[in-house]
Amino acid sequence: MIQKILRLRNIRRIYAIFFIVLFVLLLWLTSFGSMKGYETKLFLELDPLTAIASFLTSWTVYKGLALSLFIICGTLFFGRFFCSWVCPMGIINQIAGSIFTKFRAVDTVALNSYRPLYRLKYYLLAIFLALAVFGSLQIGLLDPIPFITRSFAISVFPMINNSQGWLYLKQPIFNGGTLLGLILLAVIFANRFLPRFWCRAVCPLGALLGLLSFRPLLRIWRDVDLCTDCKKCLGHCHGGCDPQAALRVTECHLCMNCIEDCPEGAIHYGLSKPSSSAQMPLDISRRRLIESALAGAILLPMMHSTITSKTSPQHRVIRPPGSISEEDFLRRCVKCGECMKVCPTNAIQPALLEAGFEGIWTPILINRIGYCEYNCVLCSHVCPTGAISPITVDKKIGKGAGQKPLKIGTAFYDRGRCLPWAMNIECIVCEEVCPTSPKAIWFQTFEVELRDGTTKMMKRPYVDPNLCTGCGICENKCPIRDQAAVRVTSIGETRSSRNQMILKS
Repeated sequence: MIQKILRLRNIRRIYAIFFIVLFVLLLWLTSFGSMKGYETKLFLELDPLTAIASFLTSWTVYKGLALSLFIICGTLFFGRFFCSWVCPMGIINQIAGSIFTKFRAVDTVALNSYRPLYRLKYYLLAIFLALAVFGSLQIGLLDPIPFITRSFAISVFPMINNSQGWLYLKQPIFNGGTLLGLILLAVIFANRFLPRFWCRAVCPLGALLGLLSFRPLLRIWRDVDLCTDCKKCLGHCHGGCDPQAALRVTECHLCMNCIEDCPEGAIHYGLSKPSSSAQMPLDISRRRLIESALAGAILLPMMHSTITSKTSPQHRVIRPPGSISEEDFLRRCVKCGECMKVCPTNAIQPALLEAGFEGIWTPILINRIGYCEYNCVLCSHVCPTGAISPITVDKKIGKGAGQKPLKIGTAFYDRGRCLPWAMNIECIVCEEVCPTSPKAIWFQTFEVELRDGTTKMMKRPYVDPNLCTGCGICENKCPIRDQAAVRVTSIGETRSSRNQMILKS
């Protein structure tokens, strides 16, 4: 019997190690030279909150998100197993909490007892779902799978590469990477004060799984005839679910530690027995829940009252190729950072406030950092929700009879900064790097009079807006180092019929 119990805990640890390694491996494979058909977005597609919230915003379910049904059905039958067995964020928090606890003389029974603070995650879930119902997908801010994916892709991996230099050929730079790293460190350090603080109090996915596990077929039970009220089962409890009393099944992470720690064998997993204790119902206030949903409904018009890319298109908000219309894009993007990780030139960056509050952490192109590689469509194949539609290289470049290339913007010259225009200095860099065929950048030759009275023949560049795709390589390679003399804006993008220079009637 003892060996069987030990095996339960060890099996859970093996699964946890397997899934955290798999998460890191798949994220590492999300790169220009390593994808090769691997299911790199697996964890995002398994996320039930991503599936449900994106359905509420768009009333469609992207095909890959159907995998989340495995987690939903598993939770209905077996309980909230995802948090301790699969979730990389939960596993990291558990490891951090165990380390912090070992180096402190603390009362683990008091630390792992249930607290009213744990209701907070249900109210946060209500806020995010209310926003989703009204068309704003913001769950990626706190949903652990997009959160940990974004944090690793934008902060952790670049940090490791900066010290080791073996993850990337070129050190990536990300807009707001330090801020994301600090947020991740704060989440991990919170375990210093309360083990698994994020999972117990903040995680909206945990709240959703708690609701789904309200009455699972199999669950943890306490035998009141055998229990001596020693409370040793609280020593290593992951969820703070009070297994020593009326167990709170919605908070139970199914870590199985209480089964091993019980010296009387009074706790078991499975079906109930005649001597099994009663269990606590979901501990939330309906009034607070309604207030939270109303807060989400009020927050949406507040966000819309600020400048956003929907109400006032921002010319510097350039989305990756294959992106759907801006309104639908914001209804689908979960801010996971997969497209940023896979971009070979580091052009795709997390937005801060360029696209308004709704667009924070969503992908935009910053061409002074990188550019959209002409023959690359990887970003469209790692998006888990269809915010960036899968496209082929042929579709992107317009190869084929009657096909036009996808445009993500248009380049414009600042003649006051352009060397041939402003200073009569020869420069043909932008035309040389332009990848389109025929080239979107072309020259006219002028005879110009210099200050000393002599004349000189100069080539001065122009942009053909019908050929320019907005890839940004001209801006990226422009030798003017501070603000480029040629700059790309989103105007003319294929995905919008209104963001055009000349509107057709």
